[in-house]
Amino acid sequence: MTATTMTTASDARTTAARVPGNPFAVVRRALVYILLSIAAFISVFPFLWMIVGATNTSAEIIKGKISPGGAFLTNAMTFFNQVDALRIFWNSGFIAVVATVLTLAISSLAGYGFEMFRSRVREGIFGLLLLLLSIPFAAMMVPLFVMFSQAKLVNTYVAVILPTVASIFIIFYFRQATKAFPSELRDAAKIDGLKEWQIFLYVYLPVMRSTYAAATIIVFMSNWNNYLWPLIVLQTAENKTITLILSALTSAYTPDYGMILFGTVLATLPTLIIFFLLQRRFVEGMLGAVK
Repeated sequence: MTATTMTTASDARTTAARVPGNPFAVVRRALVYILLSIAAFISVFPFLWMIVGATNTSAEIIKGKISPGGAFLTNAMTFFNQVDALRIFWNSGFIAVVATVLTLAISSLAGYGFEMFRSRVREGIFGLLLLLLSIPFAAMMVPLFVMFSQAKLVNTYVAVILPTVASIFIIFYFRQATKAFPSELRDAAKIDGLKEWQIFLYVYLPVMRSTYAAATIIVFMSNWNNYLWPLIVLQTAENKTITLILSALTSAYTPDYGMILFGTVLATLPTLIIFFLLQRRFVEGMLGAVK
């Protein structure tokens, strides 16, 4: 089939879809809406169930009640009585914010360097980094724990943050985004006498703010929800994060699901706030927009 024939067929389908009263187009559009509605419901239902569950008692949740109840305040008081909320939210927030700032700084510098500076070994080193993505984190946990144990950093924020600050995926993301960075801006900045670090700070960083916004959401969510590594290195209750505390609550002999769902709603709020604050930039960043 030639390209002309394919184009003609595509145009015919488009024209048929636009004809008012075309039964084929109406049925196809209805099916699309039904499928999208089902997908949206499946995506949103767990979140709605979590919020509704926070207003019900544990017995009502076990019975499968999916309508709002009257136990919200009871669940809240039980949660705050059993958990030092300020402490665990401080732990999670401090780790997530510091890890996000360091990851963005290091990964964006690495992505900028890989794209802007050419050398014979550049692609080889970058390929080796991408190869490391295939190694699961579980395979590195024991060596990492031994290393931090010998450095006497176990049960500290440093032990949680350091393994995350050089994310290969974020480096790859920044390098791909840097391909859209106008090289004319860098050349003009050099002509104006700016050094490379000044070009990065005063030209590259403002232009790539959408990329930074998208990366901020990804990295913050990853660190806020991090569970496995903090479970290993954070060994005292006062250093636990919100994910570890919620996991501990679910392992009780008779877990209070209403109280746990209330805590889960609270744990979800920071990531939601970050997402809605950066939502517009996130979409632009994922589309590779450069402004």
